Amino acid sequence: MRDDGLAKGRILKQGFNIRITFIRIKRSFLKRKFNMRVLITGGNGFIGSHLVEALVRKGYQVRCLIRKTSNLRWLKDVSVEYVYGEVRDPSSLAGAANGMDYVYHIAGVVEAKEAETFYEVNVQGTGLLLQTCLEHAPNLKRFVYASSQSAAGPCTKGECVDESDPPRPITHYGRSNLQAEEKVLSYKEKIPVTLIRPPAVYGPRDTMVLSYFQIVKKGIKPLLGLGRKKYITLCFVEDLVRGFIMAAESQRAAGQTYYIGDEKPYSRAEVLDAIAEVLSVRAVTLHVPDFFAQAAAGFSPLLSRIAPKSATLSWGKARELVQRYWLCDPSKAKRDFGFESQVGLKEGLRITADWYREQGWL
Repeated sequence: MRDDGLAKGRILKQGFNIRITFIRIKRSFLKRKFNMRVLITGGNGFIGSHLVEALVRKGYQVRCLIRKTSNLRWLKDVSVEYVYGEVRDPSSLAGAANGMDYVYHIAGVVEAKEAETFYEVNVQGTGLLLQTCLEHAPNLKRFVYASSQSAAGPCTKGECVDESDPPRPITHYGRSNLQAEEKVLSYKEKIPVTLIRPPAVYGPRDTMVLSYFQIVKKGIKPLLGLGRKKYITLCFVEDLVRGFIMAAESQRAAGQTYYIGDEKPYSRAEVLDAIAEVLSVRAVTLHVPDFFAQAAAGFSPLLSRIAPKSATLSWGKARELVQRYWLCDPSKAKRDFGFESQVGLKEGLRITADWYREQGWL
């Protein structure tokens, strides 16, 4: 009986020691994670601000590279460090990238009056940031570049493109993103890099999808194209930033390119129907010929001379809109680091609509 008691005592003591060791390891891991420093370019934007919030919640120390004219409305309640500058200014990049563990390069030009601007910012700016990271962030664990599905171009036969398909961009925006990707991959032997190609992204703070909500609310579902369904891959913004972080933290994702999005493709008609449903309105479908989008873009050069910003519908944007298929396959991200979308279309649109109402936008 005495020996049994001693044996039980040893087992309990060993179990206690194992538990203490586990707690110490866990605390050590959390401490390392809380000390991880992250630089985000474009952190004040639609996607970037959601990424900032997600990383802060996970305990990362976040630094944002912003311009002095940047609107910080989405970051005012978030604990982050600001460094003023931009990707075309090497002197500001040095202070921003110094000592970083992770870099998420989200900033980029989507619309511009001059084609050269796409390449100056998206390509040359990315190259400058990479070189700066090489020189000033010796312990960098990952450089994540947020590219775009535009870098790959639309599908030609309605089949989802994947990372092995040859890119065929059709706009300056897409071509500049592809050249930036090539720039990033040229550094993969020097620093760990990952490319993400998001499809169409929606969610709170997005202003692009807002116009569709506003039109549908008035009882009209504008459907581009006559008699030809158009299909797209979508991604709710919170799913996208979760995919960014999972890719950055995955060893298998180093040196790789990924599509992050919903597995299910949607027709544009389905999306408009879902918007009408979440808004609880009855809307009539208005079929708009592709020619209308192209004709509207024809006024872009004139408007860009008058307007302080680039015209809303450029030739490039119109050319992308009239394509029949913008579909991508996110299965590689699922295989490599377990990414799956968690927010369905109707749930995501309902969250977005509720946020628009709260802001007085809808």
